[in-house]
Amino acid sequence: MRTSSRPPRPARDPRPQGRTAPTGPGPGPGPDPGGRTPDGPALGERGPRNHPTGDRRTRGLRALGVLLTATALLVTGCSAGGSAPGGSMVAPHAGSTPEELTRYYGQKLTWRDCEPTGFQCAKLRAPLDYRRPGSGGIELAVARKEATGPGERIGSLLVNPGGPGGSAVGYLRSYAGVGYPDDVRARYDMVAVDPRGVAGSEPVRCLDGKEMDAYTQTDVTPDDRGEQDRLVGAFRTFAKGCESRSARVLPHVSTEETARDMDILRAALGDRKLTYVGASYGTFLGATYAGLFPDRVGRLVLDGAMDPSLPARRMNEDQTAGFETAFTAFAKDCVRRTTCPLGREAATAGAKLKTFLRALDREPVRTGKPGRRLGESLAMTGVIAAMYDEGAWPRLRSALTAGIDKRDGTGLLALSDGYYERGSDGEYGNLMFANAAVNCLDLPPAFTTPAEAAEAVPAFEKASPVFGEGLAWSALNCAYWPFGATGGPQRIEAKGADPILVVGTTRDPATPYRWAEALAAQLDSGTLLTYEGDGHTAYGRGSTCVDSTIDRYLLTGTPPADGKRCS
Repeated sequence: MRTSSRPPRPARDPRPQGRTAPTGPGPGPGPDPGGRTPDGPALGERGPRNHPTGDRRTRGLRALGVLLTATALLVTGCSAGGSAPGGSMVAPHAGSTPEELTRYYGQKLTWRDCEPTGFQCAKLRAPLDYRRPGSGGIELAVARKEATGPGERIGSLLVNPGGPGGSAVGYLRSYAGVGYPDDVRARYDMVAVDPRGVAGSEPVRCLDGKEMDAYTQTDVTPDDRGEQDRLVGAFRTFAKGCESRSARVLPHVSTEETARDMDILRAALGDRKLTYVGASYGTFLGATYAGLFPDRVGRLVLDGAMDPSLPARRMNEDQTAGFETAFTAFAKDCVRRTTCPLGREAATAGAKLKTFLRALDREPVRTGKPGRRLGESLAMTGVIAAMYDEGAWPRLRSALTAGIDKRDGTGLLALSDGYYERGSDGEYGNLMFANAAVNCLDLPPAFTTPAEAAEAVPAFEKASPVFGEGLAWSALNCAYWPFGATGGPQRIEAKGADPILVVGTTRDPATPYRWAEALAAQLDSGTLLTYEGDGHTAYGRGSTCVDSTIDRYLLTGTPPADGKRCS
């Protein structure tokens, strides 16, 4: 995301994740496909992983952010979009620390050396339930890479790649702690905390590998009542699995609770104000923090921004349109190449892809994995995963060529597996589970019955003829969640906060550009930086203009003029 050189990407790097679309079988908002930020439909959100190309620095940044995005695809929708009429306002907490939280705010972190060399790890204690802080706590995984110098240390820089469900500690170790610009790492201790329910912080678990394999293959474009019932059954099975395996933490993984954990970490680090870079869903987390603690906001970068004022259905529709915009850009690029499997006209590329997906719905094709075949849901997830980063387009062309011309689904299955964090051992990472858990607490469900989802299909197909039907049905997943939503659409103004830098990409598939416009307008001190380009998030994607602007803000506290545009 920045400007310095970075190490080669790890085999499974984190990416920014967005929280888009529902978490359910099939495509949906969720983790990004390459690992960079930040959300999408399918089983599995508010982001799959990308496999971008380009210089090492750019690759590392991209990989991070898209998770939000990719993970989001499979998970449930979050809040983002425009202002919700009559929506509530996030109210700031009182300036003093409540007596019952004193022991948490007064804790000292015990650092120990951990892998890789040069990093330190610790555990942070926070109340499991902030309404009853004396009823028990939760341990959160924290990591840091101390400022390298030269120059005077500014403080701590907390990073979050999105998701929800992306491991911030993993992102720090694989990218931010070694790949952020040299001058930023020289002046800041680079710090990350895995949000509650994620990775090293009492991770949510829902299904075993075989169960998750079945879940991700569930048909998300049901043709009759029987297929609708099977889809609902898959959502119920997923939710029950989460409840049975993660009952203690599941009701307490909301974004507001994680934002309050960040303030305890700020105090434990000895920082008067929070300096933070969040991608995709990480922007929603950062904005929530600003709304709760405006007087403790330092330098906040919200890249691939979400708008917290929209209800789940609107957010999912907006994200569906975002994926269509990204696919249109991919199609225009594809048809200029002799290797394009979608024909010679961009206008008909979507119809050809839809025909291929429908054929897979009737008859899945072979893959290079024994016992696994590629059906419509897995194929759609693979395509959506590649929308997070234009660097993944060559890989998608190759995978579609094999699928369409040779009936070989190996390439699309690999893209889908990456999005879902499926390992070679057949087990899945925590990302998709945490993604659904957070999304279903943060917002009331987009739909509460199959009839509502079916009625919404035409509107979703208008937003995206290719992905609309599958994303509409994927948005039904939170209807069967074992715990009711504790949050809802809210405007965040953060009056009195220091300048906050909001970054939006004009053709972002997971967090549409208008969300960045809406968030920057809501925030009392918001400043909008626009990247005119493709892909999810902007920092570290190769734009010297974007990178130097963000670096300057982090190092000096000076934001750009509101409305600055970069390419």
